Amino acid sequence: MAKRGAGGPVWLAEYMAGVPPQIDSSVFHSLSDAMQQSFDKFRDLVAYENMGAQLTYDEVDRLSQDFASYLQNVLHLQRGDRVAVMMPNLLQYPVAVFGILRAGMVVVNVNPLYTPRELEHQLKDSGARVIVIIENFANTLQQVLQTTPLEAVITTQVGDLAPFPKSLITNLVVKHVKKMVPSWQIDDTVPFRTALARGKAQPYHRAALTHDDIAFLQYTGGTTGLSKGAVLTHGNLVSNLLQIHAWIGPRLEEGRDIIITALPLYHIFALVVNCLLFVFSGGKNVLITNPRDMPGFVAELRKHRFTAITGVNTLFGGLLNTPGFDTVDFSSMKLSVGGGTAVQQAIGQKWQQVTGVGLTEGYGLTETSPVVSFSPLDRPEWNGTIGVPLPSTDVRLLDDENQPSKLGEPGELCVKGPQVMRGYWQQPAETRKVFTADGYLRTGDIATMDARGYFKIVDRKKDMILVSGFNVYPNEIENVVALHPGVLEVACIGVPDEKTSESVKVFVVRKDPQLTAAVLREHCKKNLTAYKVPKAIEFRDSLPKSNVGKILRKELRNQ
Repeated sequence: MAKRGAGGPVWLAEYMAGVPPQIDSSVFHSLSDAMQQSFDKFRDLVAYENMGAQLTYDEVDRLSQDFASYLQNVLHLQRGDRVAVMMPNLLQYPVAVFGILRAGMVVVNVNPLYTPRELEHQLKDSGARVIVIIENFANTLQQVLQTTPLEAVITTQVGDLAPFPKSLITNLVVKHVKKMVPSWQIDDTVPFRTALARGKAQPYHRAALTHDDIAFLQYTGGTTGLSKGAVLTHGNLVSNLLQIHAWIGPRLEEGRDIIITALPLYHIFALVVNCLLFVFSGGKNVLITNPRDMPGFVAELRKHRFTAITGVNTLFGGLLNTPGFDTVDFSSMKLSVGGGTAVQQAIGQKWQQVTGVGLTEGYGLTETSPVVSFSPLDRPEWNGTIGVPLPSTDVRLLDDENQPSKLGEPGELCVKGPQVMRGYWQQPAETRKVFTADGYLRTGDIATMDARGYFKIVDRKKDMILVSGFNVYPNEIENVVALHPGVLEVACIGVPDEKTSESVKVFVVRKDPQLTAAVLREHCKKNLTAYKVPKAIEFRDSLPKSNVGKILRKELRNQ
């Protein structure tokens, strides 16, 4: 834990000029109030753009109010009721989410790539009464609908909020030319545009919300079993919005920034950093619906003088390896933010070389709404750390005996601050497990802290490999392997070993098809102590990834 002096934690000395040590979250009663300020202030500016169609702040204000009115007056939902949203990055997403919040209800974000089993669990666990779903995934819902508490299904199509005839053409192409909508049959569904029209005809009642009201049930990835719903209140989200704004705000120009939003908005990182922060400052979100189409993604980047982009390590790596990316106009870009998983040194350095802008890393998790720490923006070079804690945030490292770790020694990173969740939805036992007696959230991440207060993630506690009694952290191995110019992607796991308990295995996607295991092992021997050198190297055409591009070590272990 950081030593404290008269001036507070040691990391405060690393804060950029003008960043306060504390934020005052009482300036807004709710997230809805914060967003309303932006709607009023930036009415004529474009808030969102997707596939060439745009919504102004005024249009988002009016349409989300219409949707709120529909939930209140037509479906007769009550304050605190849960409404699920299952769609990729489309114009309908912010309209639906802001409408749910303005109606006083709770957003349950759902990954559109869920299997029927995963979808059923989340809908039943959350008790969602309504779902807003893109038709492309209605077939998944159809398979489990009868066992869920859903009372209403609102469907939408990809082009619904584009102007006519673009909306009609887009929907016809998606359904009949690209055949991206599997057949489905659900009775009594309501089209999203019909819901908006019905809501517009009814009086909207503004919900008087407070910091204690729940804003989101944000489900974790479920890497340790069934996913759990993190209860994120309006107070949590307002606090984290203001914390991030205190850090990044001085670099933004109100009403002038353009951020590329390729990470899905249903993921907490993009939801808060892209959707909320840049709306708060009057920016434009360019929504990328399918970032896995890298050539199409690069083509979209060419259309915008964007000033910011967020992503995860694999997304940045994918862009860097897509032909034509190095000729994109980066002259307006001033902010690149990596999160979700550690940015590898090779990726960070090449990104700065190609774009001229350093990759700034932040750290957070679903349970912290999400951001805990950020690297100072006046030192943009990749440094392998997650920076220092944000204002109003305290971090301590605890060893296996729950004692503070010594300076430079690894320990579990534990967090306390106004952005930390209330707990897990209807799981008091699980909630108790993740909080210390004095209220710190156990993140499950192993980290070290240096003398200046910079934290570095060593690895996930559960991913640590034990080789003959020595701790080996997969992130370190992956970082070294990724430095080889013949490697495109890498993942590291521990596998059973009769002699050493576990040994190190890496899975590699080659950039250079001539790369051999022997060459790669020699590279590792030059950079790692003997027990860390991979004993097994397996080449693959691809690695399993989550919806936001995180490489899934768990799947590799299961295989």
